[in-house]
Amino acid sequence: MILDPILDLFRGKAVTIPPMDGTLRPNNLLEEADVRLAVEAPDNLAATAGKVVFSSGGQVLELGKRKNAKPRIIAAFDSAVSALAVSEAGLLAVGLDAGSIEILGPGKARRHIDGFGCPVAITFAGEHDVFVCDGSRQHRPANWAMDLMEKNALGSVWHLSLSSGERKCLAQGLAFPFGIVMDPGAGRLIVSEAWRHRLVAIPAGGGEPLPVLTQLPGYPARLSPRRDGYLLSLFAPRNRLIEFILSEDDYRADMMREIDPRYWIAPSLSSSRSFLEPLQCGGVRTMGIHKPWSPSRSCGLVVELDAELQPVASYHSRANGTRHGVTSAILHEASILAASRGGDAILSLRPSSEVARP
Repeated sequence: MILDPILDLFRGKAVTIPPMDGTLRPNNLLEEADVRLAVEAPDNLAATAGKVVFSSGGQVLELGKRKNAKPRIIAAFDSAVSALAVSEAGLLAVGLDAGSIEILGPGKARRHIDGFGCPVAITFAGEHDVFVCDGSRQHRPANWAMDLMEKNALGSVWHLSLSSGERKCLAQGLAFPFGIVMDPGAGRLIVSEAWRHRLVAIPAGGGEPLPVLTQLPGYPARLSPRRDGYLLSLFAPRNRLIEFILSEDDYRADMMREIDPRYWIAPSLSSSRSFLEPLQCGGVRTMGIHKPWSPSRSCGLVVELDAELQPVASYHSRANGTRHGVTSAILHEASILAASRGGDAILSLRPSSEVARP
């Protein structure tokens, strides 16, 4: 109604977020999952030709075949690895926090590509076509919280031809595109738009993003294919306090200017590690016990999506858990592998086509 904007000046707007219910009903499946490897801040899982690679800090490593086997270092960089993809033939595309992409071929072949200031997700289509999510033209990947607190929508999706060197912008004005996967049957890309809590479809040749899954209860990160669908990681939950802070421009500006970013009222990859973190008193802890249902800045969440991009199962680490900040998950040899950056572990669990129960 036309009167709504006027009435909102007097009545205010309710701060609401979608509930975790139905298929997304909380459980402890991530918290109870086997630890495949304990490693500092694992990220960017990818698999091909029977092997799994991942990143940790400035290294790209190959996951061992056995539980807790020492991973093999494939490549090392002076900058943190912010994105990673591998082709069927074993070609590696590595995005760096410093603002570039490295293409690693057989032997010591290497190609450097500049012009991507915030590469946060990469996927291959064949051996010569690469699609890149450039999260923000204003901030590096490590400064994602600043990008959210500034309420930016400065991200873009690109096609990069390795054979010709040509690059093409497929979509822009995105609110931190953080995950990308091909939907070859429909000739489109599925992209997670973190700050708008949704997935969008973008034609492979470029065009207007079309929302395909909206009102997610968390901030979506990377996507990967699975049988008859996809795996989606949500790296942090939404909560009313953060949503309220995002609506208070003056307070938020003061917070960013005066407070250490680690203690902002903002989503986090882990929480409850310092008494300086923002809490909500009895809403978080009662008699020294951290409530599993408390409003948290971090959680662990992996969602199975069907071919129509609808949730069919979910795996959680709740507010009082430790396997938080899941930024990447893949299906490998009939198991789901999930990288918990906040929990310093790569987890292994069995996929399920049924709704997860507490």
